[in-house]
Amino acid sequence: MKQDVLARLSASGPRRIFACGVLGLLSMMLIFLAVITQPGLISRIVLLAAGVGVMALAVHQWRVTEEVIELTETELRLSSGLRLVAVSDVASVERGPMAFKPSQGFLLRTDCRQPRGWAPGLWWRFGRSVGVGGVTSAGEGKFMAETLQQLIAHRTE
Repeated sequence: MKQDVLARLSASGPRRIFACGVLGLLSMMLIFLAVITQPGLISRIVLLAAGVGVMALAVHQWRVTEEVIELTETELRLSSGLRLVAVSDVASVERGPMAFKPSQGFLLRTDCRQPRGWAPGLWWRFGRSVGVGGVTSAGEGKFMAETLQQLIAHRTE
């Protein structure tokens, strides 16, 4: 049975390009430093490895930000089908300026521990917290958080 999607949250094009571009630029600078400067062999290897690692992170971020986060009545999931969290497990939604949350996003506190996961610029899960946002649209994030708050309020009634 396919559930209706109540809200969608996707990466904003300009934010996605900027975030991946900054990582790509940092990668090129690290590799450039490793090639041009005359540090010791170990320093050169560390700089080169860091540059390649940051480039891999930029490519990974570009790929994962193609996904769309979808909210249904029962779960928060990716468009690929990966379940981020069940709505029944969500205890609260934090959106305030002082909340430890991703940029333009929100933080979910859950009743039980969630498996660790991370899609840079889109979401992360650690312990009893799920962060959603980063390179996403502020308006879509606010709508999804408010919809989640309403689902939690109906559940507690």
